[in-house]
Amino acid sequence: MYIYSIFFIYKDKIMIKNAVYNLFYFYELLIIIRIFMTWIPNINWEAQPTKTVRIITDAYLDIFRRFIPPIGGLDFSPIIALIILQVIQTVIVSVL
Repeated sequence: MYIYSIFFIYKDKIMIKNAVYNLFYFYELLIIIRIFMTWIPNINWEAQPTKTVRIITDAYLDIFRRFIPPIGGLDFSPIIALIILQVIQTVIVSVL
């Protein structure tokens, strides 16, 4: 009986770890989609689904845009934001 309970606790822990990993992965994909959307000229940022992607990702990206100015018209803050997000993901998933 004790062995089965340890197995289920271990299984639940793995499920939580996978869920957290997948949430980070999904957010990283949204940031990458946001980056590619900026290359599309004449995109309507107020139409759906671009507005939703912009609102969700800009909340995180604006933190880095305050400190990293565009260089030569190119915004490198999403690259730094993705690197930091991956570091945070690695730390949190390894702690779980």
